[in-house]
Amino acid sequence: MSLYLDASVLVPLVVADALNERAFALLQGQPEPLLVSQFAVLEVASALNRKVRTGDLAADQCATAKANLDAWRAASAQSAEMTEHDIASATDLLNDLALNLRGPDALHLALVRRLGATISTFDVGMAEAARKLGIVVVS
Repeated sequence: MSLYLDASVLVPLVVADALNERAFALLQGQPEPLLVSQFAVLEVASALNRKVRTGDLAADQCATAKANLDAWRAASAQSAEMTEHDIASATDLLNDLALNLRGPDALHLALVRRLGATISTFDVGMAEAARKLGIVVVS
């Protein structure tokens, strides 16, 4: 089974973060194919840009982190392509108020569910919703 990585796992792979050790340990000897969507990359870029705006990261460090993510992704991960079906499925997930999801999280989970993959996230709320949907979570 493939392992999908969301932005909460990807960010600490490319910048100093409280979750660095946890993220690297997660990927140590990971036998499964790793999946990363362009949407997750977009979320990483947003998180890195926010760090620049708040002064937690210099602009050149941000650019380096983005380049490092692109290089790592090209060498170590497969692309998980989203479809219109994933967006419709994410909307259905959002309509299930018991899941308590935000839009981006619903989109990740819809993609993971369609692919039959396992998800790796450090987002506690998304992990809880994933488990309710029967998705295996590695965190």
